[in-house]
Amino acid sequence: MNSGDMRNSTPKQIGKYRVKRKLGTGATSTVYLAEDPFFGREVAIKLVDSQALQDPTHGQRYKKLFLNEASLAGKLKHPHIASIHDAGVDDDRHYLVMEYVPGGTLERCCDAENLLPFSEVVEIAFKCCRALDYAYRQGVIHRDIKPANIMLGQNTDIKITDFGTALAFKSDRTQVSGVLGSPAYMSPEQVTEKPLTHQTDIYSLGVVMHQLLTGRVPFTADNQFTLLNKVINETPPPIRNFRSDVPPALEAIVERAMQKDPKNRYKTWNEFSLSLTNTFTNLEQPDEKIGDTKKFDVLKRLEFFEDFTDVELWEVLRISSWKYFRSQRPLVREGKAGQSFYILASGKAKVKKGKKVLHRLNAGDCFGEMAFIKQSRTPRAASVVSETDVTLIKVHTNSLSEASGNLQLRFNKQFLNILVDRLAKTSDLVSQL
Repeated sequence: MNSGDMRNSTPKQIGKYRVKRKLGTGATSTVYLAEDPFFGREVAIKLVDSQALQDPTHGQRYKKLFLNEASLAGKLKHPHIASIHDAGVDDDRHYLVMEYVPGGTLERCCDAENLLPFSEVVEIAFKCCRALDYAYRQGVIHRDIKPANIMLGQNTDIKITDFGTALAFKSDRTQVSGVLGSPAYMSPEQVTEKPLTHQTDIYSLGVVMHQLLTGRVPFTADNQFTLLNKVINETPPPIRNFRSDVPPALEAIVERAMQKDPKNRYKTWNEFSLSLTNTFTNLEQPDEKIGDTKKFDVLKRLEFFEDFTDVELWEVLRISSWKYFRSQRPLVREGKAGQSFYILASGKAKVKKGKKVLHRLNAGDCFGEMAFIKQSRTPRAASVVSETDVTLIKVHTNSLSEASGNLQLRFNKQFLNILVDRLAKTSDLVSQL
């Protein structure tokens, strides 16, 4: 059976995984949807073409790319990076077992007839920034950021995939060298094989944003040589040439991310993220749903969450709900049982016992945490009423109980600090009697 026949047929089993159907085919591999019998979950399996591995010219390079991605199994754990669960060789078949992300890639949103709203483009770029910043802090530069390597689930829930060409700059392992990546998305320094930093991924993400906003990449050409020459030497045409309604601030972000000289680009992922956050705020309408980009930025600024990692903050967003209340609205009613606790994201509120005001709450303050500490429907000891317009973060105790151990420990530490602070204030009051 030749290579084409092998790739057109669907195996029934790969290792211990039962194959359900083919998801897609690439230049050197095929991806299948399969079932993990041990965990009872669906997974995506990338099966490398055996003929590609035996190729006399490029076979060794393909093996290095496979081992490069396999080496990251279990190491990059971020809500916006697709996890690699397993890797193996079965009957001379090389395969990777990855998190299955239904919905397809970002490519479907790069067509001029199917472009996303500006706010969603910003949210997707922001989540990519945070994920790539996390990867960089783990010692990894992706080197092949493009729409085909960004999975898009519901709304703007994304997962970055395919770290086969990644540069692990903290590793002692020999790295895959040469011109790697997809020419239309490669940075000038990547094309000229200069030393790379995280700023090469910043450039590539800028190209992705350009395509999401206009439906086309900045540079096109009839052949790869001409295309690479444009990447190195030509200035990208302004976004407004292709789409006049793109906000100038958003166009400026893309232009800065795609500067030829890395010195003129965003220096850090945090700097890139901040520009996106500021632009997103201006794009939102007053009555529009609070977006994940704004929520994440709010959490980062609240004292309550100052010790939480980015990964933990994304988990907080996943298990919480956010709601806006006008001034003088009841947030919690005295005597009413509840199984949720709350954190004030913005605004001011007051705690009342009957008609007496016990104390006041500001942004970042938490209340109702006894519901989680006691793990029961606890009658509220006091009422909480908004004094100004407020944004409230609500977390159900069951949701936190099912969250990661690290997140539960982080909340428990904060709750303990709150209780200690309240006991100290009570002691001060008693001493004054």
